[in-house]
Amino acid sequence: MRFPFRKALLLCTIAAVGTGTAKAQYVGHVSSFVMDAKTGQVLSQTDADLQRYPASLTKLMTLYLTFRALSAQQISLDQQVPVSIHASLQEPSKLGLVPGTRLTVEQGILGLVTKSANDAACALGEFLGGGDEVRFAQLMTQQARALGMSNTTFRNASGLPDPDQVTTARDLGVLAQHLITDFPQYYHYFNVPSFYFHRRLVPNHDPMLKLYAGADGLKTGYTVVAGRNLVTSAQRGNVRLVGVVLGSSSNGQRSLQMASILDKGFASEGVAPQPLLHPVAPRTVLMASARRSRRGQHQMLLAAARPMEVADAPTAPRRYGHLVHHTASVRMVSVRHVATRRRAGHHSRG
Repeated sequence: MRFPFRKALLLCTIAAVGTGTAKAQYVGHVSSFVMDAKTGQVLSQTDADLQRYPASLTKLMTLYLTFRALSAQQISLDQQVPVSIHASLQEPSKLGLVPGTRLTVEQGILGLVTKSANDAACALGEFLGGGDEVRFAQLMTQQARALGMSNTTFRNASGLPDPDQVTTARDLGVLAQHLITDFPQYYHYFNVPSFYFHRRLVPNHDPMLKLYAGADGLKTGYTVVAGRNLVTSAQRGNVRLVGVVLGSSSNGQRSLQMASILDKGFASEGVAPQPLLHPVAPRTVLMASARRSRRGQHQMLLAAARPMEVADAPTAPRRYGHLVHHTASVRMVSVRHVATRRRAGHHSRG
């Protein structure tokens, strides 16, 4: 049986009060973790072993298993992934996949790293799990144990609320390190600024890519009960760090907290500080348009004043970064080129 979005949030909130797995959820009380991605040395940690809800950071494990299957040549980037009714019914953020259609593995990857698409995550999970997302979640948890993520349990491929789906800042740092070191040939996907899907431009929601010098991935996450979550990797000189922030109270605070812990990490490694690439408002201001929306509470919970900082918003922002390279199934162009074609009366295709 499926529940509307707001009912699901209510059930998850009740579960957070009444179950042992969720009693350590404190939105606004931040857990953080910083490590050297090359050496594994822990540079800083705050409540790094406190179990939290991962939200869309769950998709990092979905991507890990996808990359593992690609590396083992069990699947290919251009392989077709079927879209089930179950996958198409996932709550936003989503690509709007239609049941009975297909997308490529690469399109699924891009949908996860840019828009944090829950329907694409579910479709990939079912594909890799033999048609069963529950089975895939079991594989996710097994892989977590194999990587040393002892305090993590997965229940779905997307990160949509489940009271038993928990992780820690330390475990997510370990996962990020393995994504970087185990599959360097696929890490570039986390730095893709945008991609075309069915003639629609889908932007990357990760604010650190445009905010923090040297940042080149990985993932944002947000639900009401989890707060604002973020895993970021940044490289300056020969030093690459992985930072994790869980439970921030706003998008701006999340970005500033991540910048702060990474700055301290680089300083401890003898790397000179660099200023932020643009100012960040520490508090999130809800858009007036959300108040006027017929969807009301749903968008009020998810919409923010800075669209690029919303990990799981139901609609795409209108400002896009520059698109600079090509992949096997998705054509990348520059935003200036898009504007020129629009003035000329052409439509770009994905």
